[in-house]
Amino acid sequence: MNRDQLKKLENDLWSAADKLRANSDLKASEYSTPVLGLIFLKFADNKYRQHQAAIEQEFKKLQGTRRERTLEEIAIEKCGFYLDAKARYDYLLNLPEKENIAKAIRAAMASIENTKPELLGVLPQEEYDRFTRSPKNQHIPKDLLKLFSDIPVDATGDVFGQIYEYFLANFALSEGQGGGEFFTPRSVVKLMTEIIEPHGGKVFDPACGSGGMFVQSADFILQHQADKAADLDVFVCGTEKTLETVKLAKMNLAVNNLRGDIKQANTYYEDPFNAFGAFDYVMANPPFNVDDVTLDAVEKDRRFNTYGVPRNKTKAKAAGGKDGKEKAVETVPNGNYLWINLFATSLKPGGRAALVMANSASDARHSEADIRRTLIEQNLIYGMLTLPSNLFYTVTLPATLWFFDKGKTDEKVLFIDTRNIFTQVDRAHRELSDAQIQNIALIPRLHKGRRHEFVDQVDRYLHQGMAQLKDAAEHLPALSERLLAVLAEEAADAATSQVARDAIAALQAQWGQLAALAQAQDQHERTRGQKHSVDERNKAQHLLRAQFTPFFSGLHAAVKALDKAIREMDKRKAEAAKLEGKRATANRQTKDVKAAVQALHDELKAAELYYQHVSWLQERFPKAAYEDVTGLCKLASREEIAEQDWSLNPGRYVGVVIEEDGKTEEDFLADLTVARDQLQELSDAAGALQRTIAVNVSAVLGEEQPT
Repeated sequence: MNRDQLKKLENDLWSAADKLRANSDLKASEYSTPVLGLIFLKFADNKYRQHQAAIEQEFKKLQGTRRERTLEEIAIEKCGFYLDAKARYDYLLNLPEKENIAKAIRAAMASIENTKPELLGVLPQEEYDRFTRSPKNQHIPKDLLKLFSDIPVDATGDVFGQIYEYFLANFALSEGQGGGEFFTPRSVVKLMTEIIEPHGGKVFDPACGSGGMFVQSADFILQHQADKAADLDVFVCGTEKTLETVKLAKMNLAVNNLRGDIKQANTYYEDPFNAFGAFDYVMANPPFNVDDVTLDAVEKDRRFNTYGVPRNKTKAKAAGGKDGKEKAVETVPNGNYLWINLFATSLKPGGRAALVMANSASDARHSEADIRRTLIEQNLIYGMLTLPSNLFYTVTLPATLWFFDKGKTDEKVLFIDTRNIFTQVDRAHRELSDAQIQNIALIPRLHKGRRHEFVDQVDRYLHQGMAQLKDAAEHLPALSERLLAVLAEEAADAATSQVARDAIAALQAQWGQLAALAQAQDQHERTRGQKHSVDERNKAQHLLRAQFTPFFSGLHAAVKALDKAIREMDKRKAEAAKLEGKRATANRQTKDVKAAVQALHDELKAAELYYQHVSWLQERFPKAAYEDVTGLCKLASREEIAEQDWSLNPGRYVGVVIEEDGKTEEDFLADLTVARDQLQELSDAAGALQRTIAVNVSAVLGEEQPT
């Protein structure tokens, strides 16, 4: 299953599942856990199905011998699950409508827990009773079983993990502010892992939510380990205060085949893993700006007091005493620096950490500033990264990523500002694309002298861009034929028709240059292995990228001219129909051609995006080596940080750059003309539709027809 197929499956599943909820009396918070439980059940069934033949073969082989074992024992050994007949997905799916299907699902979950101790008390059971409380809900279990049966039987754990995370994200969005307690956007977590680069060992998340940090850590290790067949050498430990969310996290670990332990605990007051100096990596998105942590409980805890406890302007909160009188309880004014302390103290020597924190913590004053200075002077802060706004589903507070490294070799701090790097998902939400994450992660890698990774990534972009261009070029001949056929049919005037033909010829001629570029790309790929020097490879990449600039400029001009000619044909056709008193309608062939031109334009943009990533990297790091870039990154010395009152706000160091949109005045005017013409077309269509509605309404009411 490729990425596009998976995305479609995710969208289809969510859309259908959400529609079922909308027609019930269930809230999103009531619906989410049983739905995620069914995804888990389908995963368990798929995994059992993949091993079923081997399990049964082993059982028959040992049956009647002294080594005879039960089916359950063999199944647990081979796939980690044993599913009895009534826990199989097909059995539940094929139950007749009159059966209590919610009760049958509950029994299936209980049987799985009985054979997998680490899931005992984790899988949803009584939650399925919600589907029996009113006739309005009773059809939902059967419908959900049918829905998730669309997940292919050969779907891997990775597919299930991504579907599970996708549903978690959407439930977080549905539940509003509270939903964010158990979900951090995937792109943010991926950026964190790409920068701290966990390569196995023990990973700790003291505010683990649904376990997304663990999943991304495992993904990183799998993608970067030399031996793909080796065991995933990572053990994850998490604490989460909400029992329901602990269950979600444990299911997430099981779906993603991760070893670890999640415990219900309030991290401020409990330490179930003896965290001090215990972990190779720490990652978390803790709650921001908590102000009700009891000072007495944390000031003697070395997890929180090693670098200082925030204590200025403490508030005295009333609490009942033994004698019935009220007494004052001192609380920490803001819990942000408790988390920051915890991250620093939980690391082993050489360990690395990443945490999401409110922007305000970077400049906090008084005792927080003293703690920050201590962390800097003890050389624990590796870097600070400001995130774009609107990345999080349920909160709008701007956030910064803090990076710790107990194996630092210099005293400088790397500041990165990514506020202008994002992909707009919809009006209210943004994300970081995989390529944007890789580009950002190259900055600390260049800082560490790993220049070969920079040129390797540029080569990947060049290769992927050429592959996309070749795919687009394959569609051009058929498109040209269809365009010419439409021109032969349309009654447009000769001048307009000729403009369109000229645009098609220009487009074909421009695409004809692709062969020479492909040859240059092939030559580059053949010789790059012979260039052992990063400088030589970087120089060759610059030369190759430069060859594509006029190619894309010519393509854009040709596609714009073609698009303009087609719109001009439509406009003239509409005017002619209007003079004859007819309604202009585009025939199916014309619509298909417009769609094909748009598809070609989209393919062109997708291909060019790879070259834009190359340009972005080469313009900022032309020597394939780290350098400070205004508006993006700055390596600041301790003296420079002291001058800024020990602030760790990247904006104070990187400076500001005003980004140009890259358009000439001619491009801007051309785009404005297109927008004006499109607006006029839409206005004309709206006017015609309004007149039609008025005529029809008058006819229904028996009134005189409007003129």
